[in-house]
Amino acid sequence: MTITQLKYALAIAEHKNFTKAAEKCFVTQPTLSTQIQKLEDELDVVIFDRGKKPIELTDVGQKIVNQAKNIVNEAERIQDIVDQQKGFIGGEFKLGIIPTIMPTLLPMFLNNFIKKYPKVKLKIEELTTEEILSRLNDGHLDAAIAATPLESENVKERPLYYEPFVAYIPTNHRLRDKQMIEVADLDLDDMLLLEDGHCFRDGVINLCKSFKDQMDDNFQLESGSIETLIKLSNEGLGMTLLPYMHTLDIKEKQNVNLRYFDEPSPAREVSLIYHKSELKMQIINALHDVISGVIRGAIAFSNVEIISPLSK
Repeated sequence: MTITQLKYALAIAEHKNFTKAAEKCFVTQPTLSTQIQKLEDELDVVIFDRGKKPIELTDVGQKIVNQAKNIVNEAERIQDIVDQQKGFIGGEFKLGIIPTIMPTLLPMFLNNFIKKYPKVKLKIEELTTEEILSRLNDGHLDAAIAATPLESENVKERPLYYEPFVAYIPTNHRLRDKQMIEVADLDLDDMLLLEDGHCFRDGVINLCKSFKDQMDDNFQLESGSIETLIKLSNEGLGMTLLPYMHTLDIKEKQNVNLRYFDEPSPAREVSLIYHKSELKMQIINALHDVISGVIRGAIAFSNVEIISPLSK
């Protein structure tokens, strides 16, 4: 039994196809098939039911694959130990970012990180929170940036900052004349909300959930696009809520539509998250330090308080 054989087994379990698994492992299909057959012969069990399309794991095969994940992770940890001992920060690093954070945060830190750690090969994907959790558990992501808390037992969370929400209120809206608004002013009948779990932190999160339960069946918008919500709001379909950093890119003529909340302002917690196995921690720590530094710089030039965990 070899680590390579276990990696091949994991690839087949993921793709449910020998040819696709071979492509992902950069080997020929006969080579992969031969190694899997040797593994099955050595263990004297059948791991994959080849008679089904797509290929399925047998009962014992599922248990073997579950254990293989642990073994492969632990094997990769050995290289991590060596890298950390040598002080090496490099190699491929797969990072996921949710859609409402990607366009504002990524441009703030990416160039700084690349310059400081040129040996790290970042592979960045825009993913939903659900996709991020799945890929972290499967080992297809090394870390992610998402709104938290997520309350996943397999994931660790390191808060980066708390981002206030700002109301976007178009002309002729009932709240237009208010200079500051309160959470109590919000009404589902005239408000457009993101439906990707990006609700206000702590008690306001529960408020968003109760809003969702009360939504009118005649009109329900589920969008992960801030730009879509702004355009719909401009058409008079209601007000919306924006994470603060998204307001920095709003056209100057639309700034008159922004209204801030009385303190305490509702906010979302944004965190760097990673699997509890803590692989590639030297890169995760480096990423955390760079982003935290950028956020501290942003706070210094901001009229709105973007709260850093380090300042709490």
